[in-house]
Amino acid sequence: MAEVIEINDMDGLVPYQLAWNALLPMTPNASFFHTLDWLILYWRHFGDDQKLRVLIVLACGKPIGIVPLCVRREHYRFGTVRVLTYPLHDWGVWFGPIGPNVAATMLMAMRHIESTPRDWDMIELRWANGMRSDRARTLRAMWAVGFRPKRAVYQRTSVVEFQGNWADYWGTRPRKWRSNVRRAEKRLATRGPVELIRHRPISLANGDGDPAWDLYDACYHIAARSWQGRLEANTTLSSERVGMFLREAHAAAARLGMVDINLLTIGGEPAAFAYNYHYNRSIQGLRSGFDRSVASAGAGNVLLARSIQDSFSRGDQSYDLGVGGMEYKSQFRTKIEMSYRFTHYPFTRLRSLAARLARWVQGRSSEEAATK
Repeated sequence: MAEVIEINDMDGLVPYQLAWNALLPMTPNASFFHTLDWLILYWRHFGDDQKLRVLIVLACGKPIGIVPLCVRREHYRFGTVRVLTYPLHDWGVWFGPIGPNVAATMLMAMRHIESTPRDWDMIELRWANGMRSDRARTLRAMWAVGFRPKRAVYQRTSVVEFQGNWADYWGTRPRKWRSNVRRAEKRLATRGPVELIRHRPISLANGDGDPAWDLYDACYHIAARSWQGRLEANTTLSSERVGMFLREAHAAAARLGMVDINLLTIGGEPAAFAYNYHYNRSIQGLRSGFDRSVASAGAGNVLLARSIQDSFSRGDQSYDLGVGGMEYKSQFRTKIEMSYRFTHYPFTRLRSLAARLARWVQGRSSEEAATK
């Protein structure tokens, strides 16, 4: 017999930590963002104005899936809306239920949501990977309980797939781009030896978990000197708003063996970085930056080219460069992947209609701008 237990505070999740950890390796497209460690840290820093709703799906008394959810207030053009969604908050690209039984877990979770008092105005399950993990399971589960979800593309992300070897991959890059990277290598070499330092510890449970704070701090200082460091609303490593959160997340990810630091040094001095998480041979890019003094010399492109070459030698499977249309991503990526959102707007909730109207107006404005 299947049942759902709802947990509304972090203390209530403690008894399920072992079950969560056991389900994680079987979770499609899993990453550090799917860990309980991530959720605990995220909630400590950003959970004050949200409600936690973690659903533990049991079969014969044994957890077969976990659906982390939260209710958060979001501001739209025509009002504030309480949204039931995943607690990812755009930190990562992909999210979904924990465990291998996605269809059964989502169906039981949606039945529970439909049968319990509504503390939300609309449901919007974002960051679903339509091709690799979800495959319309969320859509079918929502329809099965009477919701009327609409599917829409949420984000587009650039991905490097590691197929074949470095020479095969590099040969598929535009000739002009390869020449640009080679010239950048030569320009940087005039300033001193160019070296890639990559730190990817195994977990503390397996005898490591080294956070390498010297490397993290080097990335921090580069971020502060980059163009991002001057932005008021930035969320980079040096940001006053999220800096402490990212440091604590780094310690947790290192302990779990999920940190991937890439640091480019020139003449022994840190010049550019790519800070990532990794799990099960897949890399999720989080933050990157380069010192403004070497920006025109192409340090960022040299760093990424060397990191990708190193990933081929390590046997990595994929490198998600993240959302955004920066020109360099189009030169390195092998494909674009899309994440989806599944939205249910109850007609009985005026606030949800406000969100729907705001999106309709935004869509019309975008269409009009495109025709001018």
